[in-house]
Amino acid sequence: MTKQIQLKICGMKFSENIQEIGLLAPDFMGFIFYEKSPRYFEAEIPKISPAIKKTGVFVNASFPEIQEKAQKHDLDFIQLHGNETPEFCTAIESFTRAKVIKAFALGNNFDFSILEKYKDSCSYFLFDTKGQHFGGNGTAFDWNILENYALEKEYFLSGGIGREDTKKLFEFFQKDYSKKCFAIDVNSRFETSLGLKDVARLKEFIQQLKENHEHKL
Repeated sequence: MTKQIQLKICGMKFSENIQEIGLLAPDFMGFIFYEKSPRYFEAEIPKISPAIKKTGVFVNASFPEIQEKAQKHDLDFIQLHGNETPEFCTAIESFTRAKVIKAFALGNNFDFSILEKYKDSCSYFLFDTKGQHFGGNGTAFDWNILENYALEKEYFLSGGIGREDTKKLFEFFQKDYSKKCFAIDVNSRFETSLGLKDVARLKEFIQQLKENHEHKL
């Protein structure tokens, strides 16, 4: 790796756990504002370092709902996981102070050409696993299909990434087609129960990522 890959820890739910994970200094922390999710967040976000970018995750939410949550929680990023149009993404970035991450669920036959119309409507893409749910399926997609990704926009790599995947991640980072990977997004594989993240496992994972980065420089 020639750059430090950023880390997003998503699906945060419990105040004390949020503060504990905050001490590990991830780059992003995700809060799911989708009522059908078992990780649905309805509390107040406790005080965490301003260096951690607070990310609100929405699925086909209305513009006023996103705007209200963005203002209430002082969100830095808004992750859109539904069928939002490019125009909707543009409007969210224009009328909130937050940057938009547009998520796409990738299966083996994903048509990368659909990303073209979104490239000027958001700050980042997020590639997740196509599954039963909009996210948090706990399974990984075949990262090799990202060889077909030809746009310049950077992306978050998501979908069932766990502590045991560090070797696989390091191999991925050696590939040319990983160059646009900006961040790793983790969630369900680091939980002891829904929404409750395992501090020790995440600490070990972060350390492994750092050590590998140092060895590559």
